[in-house]
Amino acid sequence: MLVSAGRSVLWCRCWSAPVWRWRKDGFLYRSGMGRRPRSNPAAPASESRRSPTLEAVMTGEPWANYLSRLEKWWAGGGGPTSMEAEVCSVQGQRSHSGDTSGPAKRELGRVIPIIQELRSKQRELEELQPLLRDESEGLKALAHTEINLCQGVINQLNCQIASIVLQRGEADDIDVVMELTAGVGGQEAMLFTADMFEMYQRYASFKNWSFDVLEYCPSDLGGLRHATASIGGLQAYKLLAFEGGVHRVQRVPKTEKQGRLHTSTMTIAILPQPSEINLIINSKDLRIETKRASGAGGQHVNTTDSAVRIVHIPTGVVAECQQERSQLKNREKAMQILRAQLYSMKMEEETNKRYNARKIQIGTRARSEKIRTFNFPQDRVTDHRIGKTLHNIEGFMFGNELLDELILSLCEFSDYESLLEIISGPCPEHLSINAPDS
Repeated sequence: MLVSAGRSVLWCRCWSAPVWRWRKDGFLYRSGMGRRPRSNPAAPASESRRSPTLEAVMTGEPWANYLSRLEKWWAGGGGPTSMEAEVCSVQGQRSHSGDTSGPAKRELGRVIPIIQELRSKQRELEELQPLLRDESEGLKALAHTEINLCQGVINQLNCQIASIVLQRGEADDIDVVMELTAGVGGQEAMLFTADMFEMYQRYASFKNWSFDVLEYCPSDLGGLRHATASIGGLQAYKLLAFEGGVHRVQRVPKTEKQGRLHTSTMTIAILPQPSEINLIINSKDLRIETKRASGAGGQHVNTTDSAVRIVHIPTGVVAECQQERSQLKNREKAMQILRAQLYSMKMEEETNKRYNARKIQIGTRARSEKIRTFNFPQDRVTDHRIGKTLHNIEGFMFGNELLDELILSLCEFSDYESLLEIISGPCPEHLSINAPDS
């Protein structure tokens, strides 16, 4: 079931939960379920290990304890101010002193009535249980029907609460700047980078997003050394955030004459693109340089100072653009890239202050740091973070349903980890709502 909360979307399945067990590493798994082999070339289009899911979290004791703490604090144990601080934190909002009313209070007003309705349905479910032991078969059948309906409503209410808790705030719906860079592998890495650029361009079209090329530096053999694009649309950042990292390809390159299999890499960086309100840059902090454009491009190359290089002096961040013939347009696009880089740094600093979260790093672009492998001989794409494998690599590279399926799986797993951290993991001291009850 897809539960919508404002402009944020949470994927979860609202049906009666199966038997789940806790592993020693803190993850949940479905008992009795194994893993299918991945070596069969004729395997189904999608394979993955059994990933823990949101409904498993919402049927466990930590979730029940978390809801009880919410009710306790709302009733007066820690005061509404502490509750509002919690809602601000889980939404990724900055909690300023004296600014705990407004949006945070409205979110609390949404959560508490849902919990109250959930408690009512849970009591109703308990009252129906004795009817299952009645001697009348007709009454037992009616009780089964009512219990199934009641359980379905309980699952839906849990999903609604989780969707509010997991809202990530304004960052989910802002535009992004995607940077693609060839890594290890020479010309083959550049050819693969060009393939990836075209794949995301088609994916943007599939999602009805805008796709504006900010920088494009091709290689001599038709590959791509580096490229930057601005992508805008509904939930662009939410869906593309997990594409950042090292992507590995294993295939026989077009440049290989002896048919040997090569392994190459390329990297992707996803930067949220702020609005004018979100980030203000002082012009005194900028050093703007112009130079003549290089590379293929016609008569304007090496004849006019159309290329622009902007340096943000306080941070040392540099943005360049020579994509357009006009110096003014190149300056606008370079500023767009610079703003995205600075905003990404700002968001990362604030995230590190609130959480000790794990971040996916671009690293050294080494083959061993991959997040995803494209294996052409085996016709598969494997995401190593969730162990999900998709077959039909040609269809995946087309940037439609298969890529969308993998991205949604990553979003669902991220929601699971975030929810588990909120309800049972350690948190900053000022978030007393998640501290053990005294």
